[in-house]
Amino acid sequence: MRRVHFIAIGGSAMHNLAIALHRQGFDVTGSDDEIFEPSRSRLDRLGLLPDKLGWHPEDITSGLDAVILGMHARRDNPELRRAQELGIPVYSYPSYFYERTKGKTRVVIGGSHGKTTITSMIVHVLRHADVEFDYLVGAQLDGFDCMVRLSESSRVAIIEGDEYLASALDQVPKFHLYKPDIALISGIAWDHINVFKTFESYVDQFRRFIACIEPGGKLVHCAEDDVVNAIAQEPEVSAQRIPYGIPKHRIVDGVTILETAHGDVPLQVFGRHNLMNLEGARHVCHLLGIGDKEFYASISTFLGAAKRLEKLAEAPGRIVFKDFAHSPSKLKATLDAVREQFPQRRLVACMELHTYSSLSEGFIDQYAGCMDAADRAVVFYDPHAVQLKRLPPIPVERVKKAFAREDLLVHNDPIAVMGEVRRGIGGDSVLLMMSSGNFGGLDLQALSEAFTA
Repeated sequence: MRRVHFIAIGGSAMHNLAIALHRQGFDVTGSDDEIFEPSRSRLDRLGLLPDKLGWHPEDITSGLDAVILGMHARRDNPELRRAQELGIPVYSYPSYFYERTKGKTRVVIGGSHGKTTITSMIVHVLRHADVEFDYLVGAQLDGFDCMVRLSESSRVAIIEGDEYLASALDQVPKFHLYKPDIALISGIAWDHINVFKTFESYVDQFRRFIACIEPGGKLVHCAEDDVVNAIAQEPEVSAQRIPYGIPKHRIVDGVTILETAHGDVPLQVFGRHNLMNLEGARHVCHLLGIGDKEFYASISTFLGAAKRLEKLAEAPGRIVFKDFAHSPSKLKATLDAVREQFPQRRLVACMELHTYSSLSEGFIDQYAGCMDAADRAVVFYDPHAVQLKRLPPIPVERVKKAFAREDLLVHNDPIAVMGEVRRGIGGDSVLLMMSSGNFGGLDLQALSEAFTA
């Protein structure tokens, strides 16, 4: 399949896959009705940016070997219809990645939280061990300019397994399509309520993921998560179960140190969830032939995945982190991690309600108590984002009630958020900015400089 066309090429995974195929020498074309940064610039540099936005069925010809359909494209997309008329094979990007890796050992990392970090840790260790591997990761990593790699010679594929739907034609979670030889589940906390209307229906997707494990495969699972542990122990599970938890460690002067059979291992990352992520990654690497001594030597240099407790600025007594946390479980875990690491510092935390779930009346009460670890808690939401998602307006008082915190500060103006952060400065402090959005265009670097000045 040397000639491939991407419908909705601007997506995060889609444009990375397009770049990976281009580097393999494939003839790659694509289309989209909107393409944002950094996808736009990255595609443009390689000559892969569509000449014009929109859908152009006349560009779909019988000379194409495959069409890859992004989730952004609808079932009635004119280019998709043309491909179907011509009998061209159509794949979602997960189904295409499976086709290209089905002769390899596939490791699929799933879970409501932690999957990007665990995948990143495994990739980091394998790279240090000079193991050749394919990969599909959701976040930008240091030393990698493309987050998808496919090759003819590698025998292993490391895949971040998202539970959101694959495409308009593949109306199943992405991680159901990879058929892992080694699967990992990090944790389960209800998300994507626009698709999975109940918690039980969401949990059931992970049961089906376990059922997709190839015969003789392995299931690495977090024993600290009650829901994960319950479904991993169900009698229908035929895969070999490998549980993991929090490794032995201590915190000294703001640095987390693993206590291992091979000696103390200082880490660049911290927090209960990161320690569990690390332990899950260790088990996977062991199954791939990486010994513990080599694993610890490599993981000590791991700086973290992009936007996961990423340090923006630091000065004596002051530090600023940004994090992708947006769901209740991620929010609480991130705050608890910072509080444990810096117990003597004032913690100022700001989060943005940005996703469909977080802005939904039927879900927002899940945030109760999630910001209790912060000394000063701020919530931002953009009314325009609420409108775009076709949801009813959310009164400020409703947000306060949902978080169950009387002193919660709620704003929908990014300038007001800047003011609240400035007022929160005092003594030794930590500022934590958490969002899957951009706080209404707020300049986080300027904010960080003000906080650490």
